[in-house]
Amino acid sequence: MTAAATALAVLAVGTPVAYATLGNGSVTASQSAPSGVAARGKAYIETRLFFGTERPDGGPDVTDQQFLAFVDEEVTPRFPRGLTIQDGRGQWRDSHGVIERERSYELILLYPATEARLRDQQIERIRNAYENAYAQDSVARLEERTTAEF
Repeated sequence: MTAAATALAVLAVGTPVAYATLGNGSVTASQSAPSGVAARGKAYIETRLFFGTERPDGGPDVTDQQFLAFVDEEVTPRFPRGLTIQDGRGQWRDSHGVIERERSYELILLYPATEARLRDQQIERIRNAYENAYAQDSVARLEERTTAEF
């Protein structure tokens, strides 16, 4: 994303959840299952990362080919079991009150809650690598506790 305001807006919602997941990694049935439904599966963390494509340094937008190469080099080695990539469109209000819009990618990672501490470090490396490679102000991060069954 190209504006610090975007990161703050998204992180204001996601940060408390993200840090809450770094506890002991346990999720109870009452935390993850809808009322009246038996919990299925095991405790997992779902992390969503939001990657903007416009470059605030004036460079060309990040292309699909560049983003997929980034995923191959930085994400897949850390999350070889799988991931999901979705195309997106983001918008935010910049510091001058102007609505900015850009093409983006949403990366969804799902991993056992017991791996939360290790995965946190890996995810931060991914975020930092993208910010540095493409002169981004931030890569937004959102996390939720859930259960999953495969």
